[in-house]
Amino acid sequence: MKTKVLTANRLSDGISVWLGANGEWVFSLKDAFVARHDDAVAAITAAGDQALADNRVVDVNVIEIEETPAGLRPFRLRERIRADGPTIDYAPVSAAQASQAA
Repeated sequence: MKTKVLTANRLSDGISVWLGANGEWVFSLKDAFVARHDDAVAAITAAGDQALADNRVVDVNVIEIEETPAGLRPFRLRERIRADGPTIDYAPVSAAQASQAA
């Protein structure tokens, strides 16, 4: 079995989060609980289902990762982007620009 973690997006603001060992959602993949066997995967899946039902998170996914000397690394590009942050910087829109766009 491959090593897995649970990821989601926080419902309040869409920030990518991972399920930590204490059952709380954390902001860094390095702090995620690592499931190394089927029972652990079942436990994080159940925790994700409950958090989704409680409207705490959306887009809940168990993802495969590899443990490298540099730390945890998702296999899929989508999840690497989620773990490392957006590919571009967010730029705040001024009120003048927003009104012109409307």
